[in-house]
Amino acid sequence: MEILTEQAASYDECIAKINAKYGPNVHILRQKRVKTGGLLGFFEKDAIELNFMITRDPLRASPSSYAAPAQGRESSFEEEKRRILTQAARTSPEIAQRIAPHIEAASQAAQAAQAAQVSQSARKGIPQRDERLDTILEAVKNLERKIERPSEAETVSAEHETVLKIERLLEQNDFSASYTRSVIARMRSEFSLEELSDYDRVQDTVVEWIGESILLHEGGHSARPRVIALVGPTGVGKTTTVAKLAAAYSLAASKGSRPLNVHVITIDNYRIGAKQQIEIYGNIMNIPVSCAETAKDLESLIALHQDVDIILIDTIGKSPKDYSRIAEMRHFLEAAGQISDVHLAMSATTKPSDMREIMQQYETFGYSSVIITKFDETSRIGNIVSVLGEKKKALAYITTGQRVPQDFERASVVRFLINLEGFRVNRSRIESLFPAGEERFEWR
Repeated sequence: MEILTEQAASYDECIAKINAKYGPNVHILRQKRVKTGGLLGFFEKDAIELNFMITRDPLRASPSSYAAPAQGRESSFEEEKRRILTQAARTSPEIAQRIAPHIEAASQAAQAAQAAQVSQSARKGIPQRDERLDTILEAVKNLERKIERPSEAETVSAEHETVLKIERLLEQNDFSASYTRSVIARMRSEFSLEELSDYDRVQDTVVEWIGESILLHEGGHSARPRVIALVGPTGVGKTTTVAKLAAAYSLAASKGSRPLNVHVITIDNYRIGAKQQIEIYGNIMNIPVSCAETAKDLESLIALHQDVDIILIDTIGKSPKDYSRIAEMRHFLEAAGQISDVHLAMSATTKPSDMREIMQQYETFGYSSVIITKFDETSRIGNIVSVLGEKKKALAYITTGQRVPQDFERASVVRFLINLEGFRVNRSRIESLFPAGEERFEWR
């Protein structure tokens, strides 16, 4: 389509000239100030230049030249309004009811603006167009887009209040994002809207789901001696945990079974005082302690103590990023032959991302279960449950302080569930669902 140009002293005069030459159906493309007249650069006058094109579409006509019949504009608006409301009603009757007042308000505002504009134009004697339809159509289009693409706030508000409460509780307890999503997805699929209204019942069920995701280590090997090794990063309290485990096994007689014959071997010769620490524990509990400086030493010590019930191996703490040292320690332990159990010790205060990395790097030891240390130093257990659930690893024991042989217990589902913050935990119910096994640290 041809682009035309017209100049005049003012915008209104330019529009009047265009309408006189080409009629009302024009579309203004560009407006700019120019200089006209004069001689040799003198006596020039300011003017307005408009670039425009002729159009057959009245909706694209320029703001000051559109003059469609009022009845037609009313008809177009009413048709557009009915179309949007019909679409909204099909999408959601609630949305249709909410947006109806907005459309009416836009219509009234446009009418008031038009009345003021017409009055002003009449005083000036300049023909002006009715902008009401453009304003209303723009409001309708915005509402239409809102219906077709609900905002994030609308989506959240559409979620049931019970679902939102449970989601907040899971986040408060440091459950991972993936674990939280899985629980919320299960709630949506297994609860009806009526059932979600019973918040206490939903809480009880979610607590049960959390309990079901906690795996417990079932010890029990017939081979003798039973060789148990503890591995893990530095600073998690492996040596103290070995001492507690040794005490638990050697004091089994107090729990109704014969005392077990326990021997401790440490290979931690790098950390200052590590050997002395475990030897002090051994002397207090009357448990013999040996030190292996090489893989050959470890092999010889295990062969020498084939008559004992339990051999506990205290290993060197390594950073999960120290891949070469971890591999070196794995080859060291291979000298022990067939190890009955390898427990990975991790602190309860470790954040989920670090837990995942630790568990991944220590997979090379083929650990069968996890011992959670420093359980008393945190009030939130979501990180532990989430990561162990993702990795499908079982819990063996937890430690709750520095005292030896106290502050040590076999892991149980109930022990974790009663630590949930904000949840209404029905203890008698979860104890019946997840009964604790006998707390006997005995060789079988």
